[in-house]
Amino acid sequence: MGTSQKSSLFAVVVAFSANLLIAIAKSIAATLSGSASMVAEAAHSWADTGNEVFLLIAERRSARASDRRHPLGYGKEAYVWSMFAAMGLFTAGAVVSVMHGVTELTAPEADADYLLSYIVLAVSAVLEGTSFVQAYRQAHARASKRGLGTLEGVLGSSNPTLRAVFAEDAAALIGLVLAAAGILLHELTGYAVFDAIGSILIGVLLAIVALILIDRNRRFLVGQTTTPEIRSAIMGKLLEHDEVARVTYLHLEYVGPERLYLVAAVDMVGNEDEEHVAHALRRVERQIELDEHVAEAVLTLAHPDDPSLTTDGPADDTESDTVGRRD
Repeated sequence: MGTSQKSSLFAVVVAFSANLLIAIAKSIAATLSGSASMVAEAAHSWADTGNEVFLLIAERRSARASDRRHPLGYGKEAYVWSMFAAMGLFTAGAVVSVMHGVTELTAPEADADYLLSYIVLAVSAVLEGTSFVQAYRQAHARASKRGLGTLEGVLGSSNPTLRAVFAEDAAALIGLVLAAAGILLHELTGYAVFDAIGSILIGVLLAIVALILIDRNRRFLVGQTTTPEIRSAIMGKLLEHDEVARVTYLHLEYVGPERLYLVAAVDMVGNEDEEHVAHALRRVERQIELDEHVAEAVLTLAHPDDPSLTTDGPADDTESDTVGRRD
């Protein structure tokens, strides 16, 4: 397991521990207080706790080494299990919260233990905040290396577990604010409808987060390519090899968190015979695969008439792979 995977695993373990304690506390508070918002928050925390189990499975299964049946490894397992986690957040968190809130809109007014709810929400904020800070530090560090903002880096990251923990912890903190507002308005006005609305808003928030996570995992499962910045960096790495004169084709595809499948057509320096060129290609492939982010590199000879790619490359996937010409 690489350093990045270990840090993601640590973030998941921290989130799981925090969510389990919070889920138990919120369930007790929801039972004793009768607050609809607390019920929604309890459902939210139990959903998050279950989701962390899926994320732990994702980390373990995706870290398995390649074999004959899976020559590119098991990296995409991370997206499959993270998809399950996002669906769990949607069904167990969002749907339950909205349904309970709608039911409570027409329910008779009930007394609530406001103090207990506030205490549990405050303790939850501390635990959730601790987990979020851990996820934020990792996300910020990785985004900074790529010259991106933290949120932009999280949404575009190929690491689904870190994205899920970051998104769930952020949603949890916002959910606590919504729950506290609903309970406070209930206490000030005497109308439980505000508490019910808080539950519905928490459900809507969870649905939005879940749908974003589902969409991001779907993109990587169907073959997400890299950003222009990463493409340019890979081009630069290829052209750093003394034996590579130019590159005319480059295909990059994620096969797991921070793991790429690379196919390129290159023109080799000189005019060696076929055997020497084959050995040279294989040698460059092996050197490229020393990078922990490259699962496999496949190089083939470029056609003499093909134009060269430049290190800035195409701006997006709709443009041709054969752009520009190196001097």
